[in-house]
Amino acid sequence: MEEMKRRKFIKGSAILGLSIANNPLIVANSGMYHENSSRKIYRILNSDRVNVGTLPVIRAFAGGHTDHVSPYVLFDEFGPVNVEAGSDPLRVDAHPHAGVTPTTYFLEGTGHHKDSLDYDFQIGKGDFMMFNSGKGAIHMEESGKKLYDEGGFYHGFQIWLNTPSKYKFMDPTTTVHREEHMDTIETKDYSIKVVLGELGDAKSSIELLTPAFYYHVKMNNDSRVDIPTVTSHNAFVYMIDGSVEVEGGRELKKNQVALYQRGENLINIYAECEAEFLVLGGQPLDEVVYSYGPFVMNTEEQIRQCMQNYRSGKMGNPDLVNK
Repeated sequence: MEEMKRRKFIKGSAILGLSIANNPLIVANSGMYHENSSRKIYRILNSDRVNVGTLPVIRAFAGGHTDHVSPYVLFDEFGPVNVEAGSDPLRVDAHPHAGVTPTTYFLEGTGHHKDSLDYDFQIGKGDFMMFNSGKGAIHMEESGKKLYDEGGFYHGFQIWLNTPSKYKFMDPTTTVHREEHMDTIETKDYSIKVVLGELGDAKSSIELLTPAFYYHVKMNNDSRVDIPTVTSHNAFVYMIDGSVEVEGGRELKKNQVALYQRGENLINIYAECEAEFLVLGGQPLDEVVYSYGPFVMNTEEQIRQCMQNYRSGKMGNPDLVNK
């Protein structure tokens, strides 16, 4: 399948693509079988290690492969980092966003969020935050008070959901969702936390501007899972820990992401040993994407408008957010 060219970059964009992985076939201990309804893998990508502020992150993709990851546009895993009690917070200073919804999901530790919308709160393990930047707002993120007091691991994900064009200039909002807003499927072979969307009878109560799903999966030894998806929706898998066998007998290893083609229903995954990963996707927006750092819009003129709004203070005062 040839990737369609809908994405355009402004010179100086901070959003960059990543490298293609060369993955071995699994020739022994395979627990896979394939069906006519199995999704085919388009490409497997390696992640990169970068720093955002003082925070080390693993970047799976950023702005590239739009036709296979939309409605998502950026995927970062932060940590795991062992934070010593009393040490300076890991911090990303106040910065703007517009036209995109950064989401934050914590596996371990605590975080402190403050923004120009007068939100100032702590979030922790299992929590899911959505910063719908709309026409523009500023936020600051850092490791949280409990982590500062007690130390421990800081680990989670910041993944950006693109905003459909008709909502690009809506008023910004911030929402935090606790685990009671998400369902979990438990079997002897695996557990699946439905952070966004639905899977069988399990359903997240978190409302979205466009159809999307976000599953956190943990598999036991010698187990298989077949995850149904809408055939016209995008889907991709990111390995948090361990490795699994995926379509074509290929191995998906830690910090790699498998992008799937549309057209079929099931994502087939087999784990010989314990493994943990995310499965995400949703309805492709099928819109031109212009990006300039934290601004994700549909035209170059909209990007210029965002820059002007930020410089003129319409998105808030970064000095006040940083306090």
